[in-house]
Amino acid sequence: MNSTLNGYPRWSGDNEPWGAFPKVSLHDHLDGSLRPETLIELSESTGAELPYTDPGMLYGWLSGEITEPPVKHWDDKFALTTSVMQTEENIARIAREWVLEAAADGVLYGEVRWAPEKHTLGGLPLTVAIGAVATGLRQGEDEVSAAGGRIRARQLLCGMRSSTLSFEIARTLVKVYRSWGDSIAGFDIAGPEDGFPIRDHLDATTLLDREEIPVTVHTGEHEGPHSVWETVHLAHAQRLGHGARIIEDVTLNGRPLNTRTAVREVAAAREAGDAVLQLGRTAQWVVDRGIPLEMCVSSNSKGTVVDGIPDHPIDLLRELGFTLTVNPDNRGMSQTNISVEFRRIAEAFGWGIEEFTWAELNAVEAAFLSRAEKDQLREDVLQRIREFSLP
Repeated sequence: MNSTLNGYPRWSGDNEPWGAFPKVSLHDHLDGSLRPETLIELSESTGAELPYTDPGMLYGWLSGEITEPPVKHWDDKFALTTSVMQTEENIARIAREWVLEAAADGVLYGEVRWAPEKHTLGGLPLTVAIGAVATGLRQGEDEVSAAGGRIRARQLLCGMRSSTLSFEIARTLVKVYRSWGDSIAGFDIAGPEDGFPIRDHLDATTLLDREEIPVTVHTGEHEGPHSVWETVHLAHAQRLGHGARIIEDVTLNGRPLNTRTAVREVAAAREAGDAVLQLGRTAQWVVDRGIPLEMCVSSNSKGTVVDGIPDHPIDLLRELGFTLTVNPDNRGMSQTNISVEFRRIAEAFGWGIEEFTWAELNAVEAAFLSRAEKDQLREDVLQRIREFSLP
């Protein structure tokens, strides 16, 4: 379905029940959210080779539903999308379209993340690429406003765990943080944790901490509690990207939980009348300080973290006192959006207006905004929730 500000965004079903619910999006990758038609069109001018030229087939392959042709690593698919994002014009267009998709999803405030180093293959300077995203986000905001809607969109610059450029990206961010209006929200360390510890990027996170620029870090996705420990204690991250595997720092009757089986283990123990859950030190630290987790349920339920949405520990983490937010991760790659995430979570765990209000107010507080901006956003979210009713 084509996105319109008055309809449902791409990858939604008809009459999405949570479509009009107000949302805050904190974890969504720009290069994982291209419209399929845009990717096909831009490939024609850039020479990028696509495995399919039919939009449905292309995104079936990108999402993993179509397995041919095979790829050695998931990042190869992002190499394809970033290959068409090497000019100011293309980057700005894709950023603009991200805003339109988010607005159609009911997002009032969104942070979209991307790795500038992946967009300089054609010689584009880092600062020019950053400016192109700022331009596209502003164009999208203006278009939404002209259509009678409202959204505020900001960018998070990513350093990659698998790269040595995180400090350069951080240093560039310091230089441009207050440029282009207030387009830049903060910084992220992205990419796989396994073999790429956050301690290799502390020069970047220390610089940003000193410059009082907020940081989120991908953690607790490919590795467990030790990675989260490093993230909160060494990198001083204000948010945890994903974070689902912090559940492994919780014991059930004295034994650590396994993320893939935690939901079933706890349910079975409770049915037997013998379930004592205890948070470990890192889990307790995260809970006590309200460090937000950027939950991406659909993305993490395709085998990377768990093998299906009913096995995702989001509801168990909520019960244990963690501060959770709901996010799409990659709208295109995961063929989802926050409205779809709400529906899937509601179907699997019985969440309703109360739980989603809690999650969205968590996201307001977790947003990289000033106190005054958060207060205003909170009022906007609450007002729209008061006007919302399920069909």
